[in-house]
Amino acid sequence: MPDFIWDTPELPFPAASRDRITEMQKEGRRLAVERARQSRFFSGKLYHINLEYVHEPEEWAKVPLLTKDELRNIAPEDFHDVFCIGPRPEIAEFWRSGGSTGKPLFYPRSHNDLRLAREGFRRAWEAAGINRGDLAHVSFPLGIHPVGQVYCRTAQQMGIGVNWCGAGNSTPSEVQVELIRTLKPTVFCGMASYGLQLAQVAERMGFDLANSSVKTFMTAAEPVSPGKRKRIEALWGAELYDQFGCTEGSFMASESDCHDGMHYWTDMFDLEVIDEHTGEPVLEGENGILVMTPYWNNEMTPFLRWETGDYVSFIEHGKTDGPLSVYPMIRHAARTSGFFKVRGVNINHADFEDFMNRKLDISDFKVDIWETDTLDSMTISIELGKNNNVENTINVLKQEVRKVFQVSPEVEVIVPGTLEKEFQTQLKQQRFIDNRG
Repeated sequence: MPDFIWDTPELPFPAASRDRITEMQKEGRRLAVERARQSRFFSGKLYHINLEYVHEPEEWAKVPLLTKDELRNIAPEDFHDVFCIGPRPEIAEFWRSGGSTGKPLFYPRSHNDLRLAREGFRRAWEAAGINRGDLAHVSFPLGIHPVGQVYCRTAQQMGIGVNWCGAGNSTPSEVQVELIRTLKPTVFCGMASYGLQLAQVAERMGFDLANSSVKTFMTAAEPVSPGKRKRIEALWGAELYDQFGCTEGSFMASESDCHDGMHYWTDMFDLEVIDEHTGEPVLEGENGILVMTPYWNNEMTPFLRWETGDYVSFIEHGKTDGPLSVYPMIRHAARTSGFFKVRGVNINHADFEDFMNRKLDISDFKVDIWETDTLDSMTISIELGKNNNVENTINVLKQEVRKVFQVSPEVEVIVPGTLEKEFQTQLKQQRFIDNRG
């Protein structure tokens, strides 16, 4: 066995106790720093860290945060030699980062990294109550970004049937609706926004998803607001389970049937939530930036105190009193970049999306911000369902946006299906477009 492969502890799920998790965290922090020291990128940055005490908060805080911008500054052809620690012949595949903002990155994974990554996905399936005998319709992208493929691989290893559909750019939405109608999957697995689009397509095709075979809706990759959750569950007649992960780790958290947050796998990934300005830990229940360190699946890429860019809060104990209660929970608020300012008013993307998803007469929307000679302008493009009063919908929407967000928008009605065609080429839908340069 190559020297670069390290022993990995057994990872029973759920973990036996929080005391057992604490033991694993202690060893995980030490190994994470020890491995990162082998990277040229971290040369001279970690030798002041005392490995004997690195599990203690004071010593761990001495480890510098790692940001995506730092990695983007490495030339792509030098990335492996500068940052990575596993040898090239042991690379099993590359994973592409989401790339929703800035230049995407490509991370090598060893075979052991992949095995441990699948463990995070396996837990997501189990937390949602999906097991052998279920059939999953997977609509996450199936390209070099890994989420769709790892969902499918993991499901098959568990005995779960899979329809490898991919997003709308690989299998047209009309075909996906027909596959759901004829093959009768019990689970839909895809991004929440795409699920809403499929519901629109199904309506145009005369198929009622709310009365389909799908009873569980599994989603990830974007925040799910209360309004979006309510809308999806109504349109699909299914229970929604939200999951959370990032390319730099794997799936790190999943909802249980209590739906009061996502249980975070603290036996696999370090959990920190810090103030975005001070870098100090926030209190339980307060929002901050999620900082993550993989304990075990880091044979190739030593992500150490990785600043994910995700805005979350954490709670130690939620409603769950069963085996999953050994894990704390996070609640995904929004991306840190998810804001735009119009005429001096800051508007949170997640808040605005939740507002729009509560408008059941509006089937889809997009927001454009434009620069004019005088004041910035905001245009909301909307698609309407059947039998809507167009003029009344426009007037009411203008009034309510003005009342809630203190901005007077322009509203245009576009042909149903327009946004579906635009969004299906995107990994993460660009629903808020700032055209001001």
